[in-house]
Amino acid sequence: MPDRTPIRRALVSVYDKTGLDTLAAAFREHGVSVVSTGRTADVLRQAGVDVTVVSDLTGFPECLDGRVKTLHPTIHAGLLADQRRDSHRRQLTDLGIEPFDLVVANLYPFAATIAAGATIDEAIEQIDIGGPTMIRAAAKNNASLAVITDPARYDDLVVALEAGGFTEAERARLARDAFIHTATYDTAVATWMSETFPSDDSPMPPWAGRAWEKATDLRYGENSHQAAALYRAPSGGGLAAARQHGGKEMSYNNYVDTDAAMRAVADFMVPAVAIIKHSNPCGIAVGADIAEAHRLAHATDPVSAFGGVIAANRPVTLALAEQIAPVFTEVVVAPSYEPEALALLQQKKNLRLLEAELPTGAAAQSREIFGGMLLQQPDLIDQIGDDPAHWELKAGPDAGELALADLTFAWRAVRSVKSNAILLAHDGAAVGIGMGQVNRVDSCRLAVERAGERAAGSVAASDAFFPFADGPAILIAAGVSAIVEPGGSIRDEETIAICQEANVSLYFTGVRHFFH
Repeated sequence: MPDRTPIRRALVSVYDKTGLDTLAAAFREHGVSVVSTGRTADVLRQAGVDVTVVSDLTGFPECLDGRVKTLHPTIHAGLLADQRRDSHRRQLTDLGIEPFDLVVANLYPFAATIAAGATIDEAIEQIDIGGPTMIRAAAKNNASLAVITDPARYDDLVVALEAGGFTEAERARLARDAFIHTATYDTAVATWMSETFPSDDSPMPPWAGRAWEKATDLRYGENSHQAAALYRAPSGGGLAAARQHGGKEMSYNNYVDTDAAMRAVADFMVPAVAIIKHSNPCGIAVGADIAEAHRLAHATDPVSAFGGVIAANRPVTLALAEQIAPVFTEVVVAPSYEPEALALLQQKKNLRLLEAELPTGAAAQSREIFGGMLLQQPDLIDQIGDDPAHWELKAGPDAGELALADLTFAWRAVRSVKSNAILLAHDGAAVGIGMGQVNRVDSCRLAVERAGERAAGSVAASDAFFPFADGPAILIAAGVSAIVEPGGSIRDEETIAICQEANVSLYFTGVRHFFH
């Protein structure tokens, strides 16, 4: 067979009718015979194309409210006949079936239907049968015909018609894209089925699948010798779909740190800013406005803030931009930017400015391990123990309104710190953070060291219980006035006793927020 396969006959059946006018003009100009179905046929006719309706070709009417249209040997033999084989060509002749050279098809909007809150019956009706079957048949037989599933490729079809058809390599790439199209679709259906009809004995789905589309190659990965790329979920949104207003291209590490920063500020309903280095906050605070939140977050650790990633859970104002501009920063991410703020920050040529929606935390969290994957429900600040009204005072006096507000802030903020995590806070801002240590004593020492004189009068949050009283002893010696922790250690009484002796308020939440 020649490398280019002429396109003489096409089967067209699309849900997304974008660009059909382009197809119609090309088919008319190049004399392509068209077979089509339903509304697609109507649109093509209106555009001046002579169309053979599938039911006229098969001699069998569409039935079952359109569930059965193209599922017929006359259609699928024309799709699956390998034109390289004499036997296939002879069989088509004997059966009186004409082969197809092109399939243009795309599928029902299943994912969009689910996202819109469809009922089970409505979702079931959006499970396409004939479409995936046609697409897969054509993709399998790409040696003989081409398949297009994306209206964005119609211009490529026009070029191919001018050139005498698609090349073998082009047909193979189109087939690859077609299988990606159906795999993405099937993954959405299987995921919905797994979530809608879960196992009786587990809150986790019986099957987990993901479909990601490559958005762009990155310069390199975590290190310069590692290749890397950014992939997006079909549903779109989030950091992967962020709009970049300026600065250098995002790197792998930029994305990792920016994701951590966004998750840190998403836990707060009031204006909040987090400054992230190596996936850990070196500053986090809330404020009366977003500029105050940043000023307090930066003050947590100004040295470490150099070269950090800043996330805000409110639009970036001019006041905030004026504070950010003098400090070397890798990335700023926020829901939006005031025009004056954007103009000011865009003067920093290397500063990456991202506009992205904050995470809701609703999606399950996954992590690959050697030979498998871990999947868990998201760790949300929505447990009963996350509400200070349900905290249990175990030692010392009632913290009082101001200290309790700081404890509440610290408890939310410490969730974004890698374990073992200790966070000291005062006036709605972190003043010292100990993160990622292999024992909680070292985390306490690090938090106190970073806080310095600010430790006196601050409050402390621990993401998990203290296994011994040595950690609280370090905090108490530094002048911490109140501590909040989950409780649950077999030596809780030792921690309670040392706090009671020092007249330090100690609250148990009953819930843990490890972050590994």
